Amino acid sequence: MSELARGHTGFVPSLRRINALVYRHVYLLRSSGPRILELVYWPTVQMILWGFITVFLIGHSSWIAQASGVLLSGVLLWDVLFRGQLGVSLVFMEEMWSRNLGHLFVSPLRPFELGCALIVMSLIRTLIGVGGAALIAIPLFHYSIFNMGLPLLAFFLNLIIMGWSIGLLVSGIVLRYGLGAESMAWIAIFAVQPISGVYYPISTLPTWLQYLAALLPSSHVFEGMRAVLFDHSFRVDLLLHAVLLNALYLTAGFVSFLTFFRIARVRGQLLHVGE
Repeated sequence: MSELARGHTGFVPSLRRINALVYRHVYLLRSSGPRILELVYWPTVQMILWGFITVFLIGHSSWIAQASGVLLSGVLLWDVLFRGQLGVSLVFMEEMWSRNLGHLFVSPLRPFELGCALIVMSLIRTLIGVGGAALIAIPLFHYSIFNMGLPLLAFFLNLIIMGWSIGLLVSGIVLRYGLGAESMAWIAIFAVQPISGVYYPISTLPTWLQYLAALLPSSHVFEGMRAVLFDHSFRVDLLLHAVLLNALYLTAGFVSFLTFFRIARVRGQLLHVGE
């Protein structure tokens, strides 16, 4: 048998090497709960989300025509929440990917100050990303979300604060459990999308889910958005609910981040940021 046939030159695949690499990733997957969750998570969330959209539109076929841009407004405001959370999580994970956490915390930097810096960077990234998309929507779809006026500012602030809260929680989880949990940056935020009423009223949900939706600032914001677009009225009661819930959420986000940081420091995990 020639060397080529035996695979000595590397042109013929080695099943042994392939199996070794496959086993490596199977073992990694088996030992990582977040990775296994992610495999089932995305199809399930998409099925639930578009299932509720379908259920709602079946009985309200003319709903979109009653308020021009209601779906575009939902998409853009949802992106504020998504980018706000992702801005905190990704900036923090960039420090982990570059193995810079140890360098940061030999300086006088405090964990709370790091959290504040993450929030500022999230705001900058969100303004660039969502602001650009909103401007592009004007010539493409002849719709400007800025026509909402001052209510838009209230919606923006409440959604981005909720995003910061979730982002701080996710950053703490990744710090505590390593980069094997980095998929939480995408999983966490989409868990609340189906019950936030981004594209349909909260009344579309089953009754028991409506109670859960009432605990989310985002559900009150999107209900308020539809009140502005359909009824041309600003619901102060919904705004107050969102503000009060966000005060709790942001406090919980910082507390969880600082708690996970303290645990990671005690266990010496600040310099060990692998999986």
